[in-house]
Amino acid sequence: MAKRPETAQTLDRGLQVLQTLGAPGNVRGLTMSELAERLGLARPVVYRLVATLDARGFVTRGEDGRYRLGLGVARLQYAVRPVLVEVARPVLQELADRAGATAHLTVAEGEHAVALLVIEPTWTDFHVAYRVGSRHPLERGAAGRAILEERSGTADGTTTTTGELQLGAYGVAAAVPGVLGIEASVGVITMGPPPPVDDQVLAAAGRLGRLLTGPEPRTG
Repeated sequence: MAKRPETAQTLDRGLQVLQTLGAPGNVRGLTMSELAERLGLARPVVYRLVATLDARGFVTRGEDGRYRLGLGVARLQYAVRPVLVEVARPVLQELADRAGATAHLTVAEGEHAVALLVIEPTWTDFHVAYRVGSRHPLERGAAGRAILEERSGTADGTTTTTGELQLGAYGVAAAVPGVLGIEASVGVITMGPPPPVDDQVLAAAGRLGRLLTGPEPRTG
């Protein structure tokens, strides 16, 4: 039987606080009472955890008294971007070649979507050119809309848009699920109606999410 590695309880609880505050759909933040209830911990324990995270900038308390993720999480996001690109590259290459379309990884920076990685298919003669670093509002284009839907807890499959970023271009995207501190989506761009790629885009987003979060700890 595999033995579960020893863990630091306080650190584990602090990470649970971050995961709870960063859960999809938690746009308004949580009060101390709501956070304690969701974690199943006493308020004094949660208060000490939150105070520590607040001092490090990982949690912030708004004027409404609700707690949200702080800028410290965003700074970590920038630090892990090279790793994110490295992990995502083979996933996007496979997606681009299977779909025969330009594939991209997009991340949220505040209320904007930024193309972090763009991969073109290896076998097609014509495909859409899309520049790494391209920036646009989250509400425009499939990539940003997919992130917004994940953020609000309404994500259900893929998001498709037509001509919102480039005349005649079609976009299909899905949010990368379950990665704390990173709001991202995976998608493809085509000129003209895309082939049936929804399942491929969803599979790529899910695979990237699993690669970034790592294997679940074994018990028993």
